[in-house]
Amino acid sequence: MIQPDPPFLNAVKDLLGPRGLLTDPDLVEPWLTDWRGRYTGKAAALAAPANAAEVAALMKLCNAHGVAVVPQGGNSGMSGGATPDASGAQVLLSLRRLATIDAIDVAAREVNCGAGVILEHLHQAAEAAGLRFPLTLGGKGSATVGGLIATNAGGTQVLRHGTMRAQVVGLEAVLADGSLWSALTPLKKDNRGFDLKQLFIGSEGTLGIVTAARLKLVPAIGARQVIWAGLSSISAARSLLELCEARFGRALEGFEVVPRECLAAVLDHQPQARAPLAGSHAWNALIELVSEDPAADLADQATAMLAAAMERALVEDATLAASEAQAEAFWVLRDAISAALRGKGAAMQHDIAVPVAQMAAFIAMAVPAAEAAFPGTRAFAFGHLGDGNVHFHVTAPPGAVRGEWEVGEGKAVSRMVHDLVSQWHGTISAEHGIGQMKRDELGRLGDPVALDLMARVKAALDPQGLLNPGKLLPLARKEPSD
Repeated sequence: MIQPDPPFLNAVKDLLGPRGLLTDPDLVEPWLTDWRGRYTGKAAALAAPANAAEVAALMKLCNAHGVAVVPQGGNSGMSGGATPDASGAQVLLSLRRLATIDAIDVAAREVNCGAGVILEHLHQAAEAAGLRFPLTLGGKGSATVGGLIATNAGGTQVLRHGTMRAQVVGLEAVLADGSLWSALTPLKKDNRGFDLKQLFIGSEGTLGIVTAARLKLVPAIGARQVIWAGLSSISAARSLLELCEARFGRALEGFEVVPRECLAAVLDHQPQARAPLAGSHAWNALIELVSEDPAADLADQATAMLAAAMERALVEDATLAASEAQAEAFWVLRDAISAALRGKGAAMQHDIAVPVAQMAAFIAMAVPAAEAAFPGTRAFAFGHLGDGNVHFHVTAPPGAVRGEWEVGEGKAVSRMVHDLVSQWHGTISAEHGIGQMKRDELGRLGDPVALDLMARVKAALDPQGLLNPGKLLPLARKEPSD
């Protein structure tokens, strides 16, 4: 890897101006550690272009000088995918200044926006136009559009609307050689060869740098009902999900599960928070119903569903949010789980998925299996039961040293969890990407033919390996089977 020299940095400074290049270590330092605090790197500089043309010109310089870049959005990723390595030879490429939201096309229900647009700001712009962007997650106040596209983010509304891939109708990206590829024009049908935008969605900045996107919007919510239900088991949660799907159809927008221990961790972490139910339940389900029709009586439908669920002994207790404020308070309990568990000490976090119909059985098997294999640990599964994706956290035994346990026994924990997921025909990364955290595990468990195809695409689009080196693609390529 080539160390950026003064002539290169001076050329970047001339290109981007004083706001566009930071070399002061104190100013760069906050962006060198990932959200979870697991990875910290060094960077020769932080470049912050103001528009796509500057990104393209910067990459031309990087290509000419052989300098590697690490694209970064809100730095809220979960897999270390936007953190530079320890060499100090990479340039951190911030897309945060590309934060323009164009006038919303209300008739088409679409919007063009820059890669640096913060998700919450996109929500606000869509709401002001009487529409909404149907993807949200706990980090909406920092996550950016470019990062969401690069990792094909999911969130809590995938059950109805799909992942970020489903929201992208057009894309603009800069290639490793500085070429600017733009396909922001929306077309319902276009058979001019490959759907090139799909290459960049989920590629974690290894094939190109997303600079803008055209995104789908949907009608604003006319009516909303949020339910919190206490359950005796994860299998009861699966049966409740099936009942909700049968009763509500497309009105069912979210179905999340929260075990007792995770709720308790949030209540400890946020003393002002309150448990929705008086009693304690082994599992909790957070259910969201929405309708575009303001006259839709979702409360009556929810009440009827809960009555049927209680008759079948699926639900022990439940409550309906009586206001928007209470509905949001329920969601805060769910969204705060990762931060609450992080405050408990060392842990290994897994973003996994198995077929939806098998997820409850997988959780019932995997939680006690992990705890038995590694005495003193505690395992927790929470999240998007409706789309077969849960966050499987295994906390270290009491007294374990954060930073040491993760690279020792923690690696064995993850290996076991990933082996179990693979045996159940699942994925080790459902929505957080591979980054550097799961790169080696992808190399160990991934299909050799698929890995070889990805390596060939990488080599074709980035022959010098300048784009986010060391992320996503395993360092040692597997040979495809005969």
